[in-house]
Amino acid sequence: MLGRTSGASSGRTASPWRLPVRTPHTRTRRAAVAGSAAALLTAALVAPAAHAAAPSPASSAQERQARLADSLSHKLGDRSAGSYLDSSGKLVVTVSDAASADAVRAAGAQPRTVARSGADLKKVMAALKRDASVPGTAWAADPKTDQVVLTMDATVSGARLAKVRKAAAKQGAAVRTERVAGAFRLFTAGGDAIYTGNYRCSLGFNVKKSGAYYFLTAGHCTNLGSTWYSNSAHTSVLGTTAGSTFPGHDYGIVKYSSTPSDTTGVVDLYSGSRDITSAGNPTVGQTVYRSGSTTHLHSGTVTALNQTVNYAEGTVTGMIRTTVCAEGGDSGGSLFAGNTALGLTSGGSGNCTSGGTTFFQPVTAALSAYGATVY
Repeated sequence: MLGRTSGASSGRTASPWRLPVRTPHTRTRRAAVAGSAAALLTAALVAPAAHAAAPSPASSAQERQARLADSLSHKLGDRSAGSYLDSSGKLVVTVSDAASADAVRAAGAQPRTVARSGADLKKVMAALKRDASVPGTAWAADPKTDQVVLTMDATVSGARLAKVRKAAAKQGAAVRTERVAGAFRLFTAGGDAIYTGNYRCSLGFNVKKSGAYYFLTAGHCTNLGSTWYSNSAHTSVLGTTAGSTFPGHDYGIVKYSSTPSDTTGVVDLYSGSRDITSAGNPTVGQTVYRSGSTTHLHSGTVTALNQTVNYAEGTVTGMIRTTVCAEGGDSGGSLFAGNTALGLTSGGSGNCTSGGTTFFQPVTAALSAYGATVY
C-alpha cells in the first residue's frame, strides 16, 4: 500500500507498502537489518542498544539447513520440486528419481520421492501465468504437497474469479486454490525510515559496491523519487537513487551522498541490533525476522519460494512468501535470519493485528543485479 507522509496505508487493493522515513540527527544511522546509515530509521524511535544480539542455536541450525537446501537446489535443478524443514527441523528434499535421492542422502538431508518434478510444476505455473494473471492473485510451488498453490485475495471476484477458477481447474490436482482476507498491496516502509517526496519507506540493507557505500530498498520505493532523506522535513540528505526495478522484480539501490558515520552492517531490532555478515536464500519452514519502520520487529515462517504476485501496480516473480506480518511504511525493510540477509519487504495482505501474508524480494537477486555485497 502507498504511504503518504500525512496518512496511513489504506489496504484496499494489491499494492506495495511504502511510506516516508525519518531519522533523528543524533541517532546512529543503521541499515535495516543490514546495518548501514539510515537503513532502519523509524520515526520517534529510541536508539537501539549498542550491543548486537547473537542469533539463537536454533536459528543457526536453520541457516545451515537453508544453505544446504540452496546447494542441493542448484545441483538437482528441475529433478526436485523444492525442499522444506519438517517439524523436527530436518531438511526434506523432494526428488523424482533414485539418483537424486542418493545425492540428497549423501549430503545429509532426507529425500522424498514425489509424482511431479520441478519441471512439471514449472509448466503448471507457466499455464497460470497465461490464464490466471489478474491483480490479486499469486502462485508458487508447495514442496510439502507437490502442488502449485494459487492464492486469490478478496478483490478477485466476478468475471476475474471465474477466469482464475477455470484456469485452476484445467490443471486438476496439480493446483490447490486458497483465498486470503484483504488485498495484496505494496508496503512502502521498512526498518529505519527513509523519505522521498510524500512517501516513506524503509532501508533494507547497507551494501558496498566498488568501494562506495549504498543501501538497498524496494524498487517500488526507488521508483518514487531520486533523492532520499533521513527526516520528513527533507533537510538531511541520505543519497540518490542509483538503480530501480519494479515491476518484474522489486529492488532498488541508493548511493549515500557521503560515507556513513556508522559503517557496520547491523539491523535494528528495536531492543538491540543484529550484525549482518552474509546474504543467502531461505528454505520453506525456516523461521525468519522482519524489521520495519512502522511495525518494528516481527517473526514468522517461510511458506513458499519463487512466488509470483500480481499486484495492481504490476507483476513480480521469484518472491519469498512468509507468515510475517507487515503494514504500510514497512516496504524495503529487512528480512533476515541469524546473521544472514534474506530479503526486502515488498507487499502482501493483512496487518500486524490480525496477521497476514507478506512477500519479500530475495536480497541475493538484488546484490547480483547491482554487483554489491552486504557488510
